[in-house]
Amino acid sequence: MAGSSSHITILTLNVNGLNAPIKRHRLANWIKSQDPSVCCIQETHLTRRDIHRLKIKGWRKIYQANGEQKKAGVAILVSDKTDFKPSKIKRDKEGHYIMVKGSIQQEELTILNIYAPNTGAPRFIKQVLRDLQRDLDSHTIIMGDFNTPLSTLDRSTRQKVNKDIQELNSSLQQADLIDIYRTLHPKSTEYTFFSAPHRTYSKIDHVIGSKALLSKCTRTEIITNCLSDHSAIKLELRTKKLNQNRSTTWKLNNLLLNDYWVHNEMKAEIKMFFETNENKDTTYQNLWDTFKAVCRGKFIALNAHKRKQERSKI
Repeated sequence: MAGSSSHITILTLNVNGLNAPIKRHRLANWIKSQDPSVCCIQETHLTRRDIHRLKIKGWRKIYQANGEQKKAGVAILVSDKTDFKPSKIKRDKEGHYIMVKGSIQQEELTILNIYAPNTGAPRFIKQVLRDLQRDLDSHTIIMGDFNTPLSTLDRSTRQKVNKDIQELNSSLQQADLIDIYRTLHPKSTEYTFFSAPHRTYSKIDHVIGSKALLSKCTRTEIITNCLSDHSAIKLELRTKKLNQNRSTTWKLNNLLLNDYWVHNEMKAEIKMFFETNENKDTTYQNLWDTFKAVCRGKFIALNAHKRKQERSKI
C-alpha cells in the first residue's frame, strides 16, 4: 500500500517504550507487515541522545521529538516507497508532539503527532492547537494518544464527557477539525485501550482531520497488535493521482436511485447520522459539511457493492 499511486495509509500507535532492542525489532517487523505510507508512534521513551536507536530498513525518513528523560517521545516515520518532501518541522522540547508539513504523493499534507500527558490532557491539546494555529491548515491530520475520550461512545462506561473535553471539542470545531474515525463510524464501540485497574475500555487514541480532507478519507479502522497495551488506528486517504486522467468532481450514479434497497440503506444511514451528530455543540455548517461527506462515502460503498454483485452473476 505504501507505494500505491491512488492512496496513502497512515498508522498511529502508542508503542509504550522502545528502549529494549527486542521491542524495536518487533516494531520494525510490525510496520513492515502493515506496509503503511506513514507511521506515527507515541511514547518511544527515547531521549535526545538515543534517537539514533530508532532505525527501520526501508524507512530512512524518521522525524522525532524527544526530551531529556526516558518518557514521552513521538516520531513520524515515512516509507521509502512514499514520495515525501518535508517543508517545515516543529518539535515539542519535552517530546509530546511533532508536526511535519510537506508534500506526500505530490499533495500538501500537515501531520501532527501528539502524545498528551496523563493529567490535563484536554487542556494540553487545546494549548497545542493554539500554539500551532498558523500551521494547521485545510490539509491537516492530527493523530496520536490524546489520553482522553472525545465522546460518550469512547468509554465502555458511557460516562458523559466533562467540561474540559467539551471545550476541547469546541476548539476542534472552531479550527474546522473533526473526529474522522467517529464521523465514519458514528455508532462504533471499538476501543483502543483497556485499563486493568478500572476494568474499563476506552478510545483515547484518535484521528482528527480538516473538514476539507474528509471527502478523501476512504477508510479508517482500529487494529489490534501484540506490541503495546494500545490498539493502532489506520487511516486511508485517496490522492489526486487516482483521478489524474479524469474529472476530480465526484458524481452520483443515478442508476442507484432506482434500487429500493439503496433507498432503505440511505434512509437508515441518514437517520443514524442525525441521531448521533445533531446536538447543541455542533454548528449547522459543520453538520451539513460532514453529512455531505458521509452520504458521498455511503453511495460509493453501495455502488461498489452493487458492481460486485453484478460481476458475481456473470
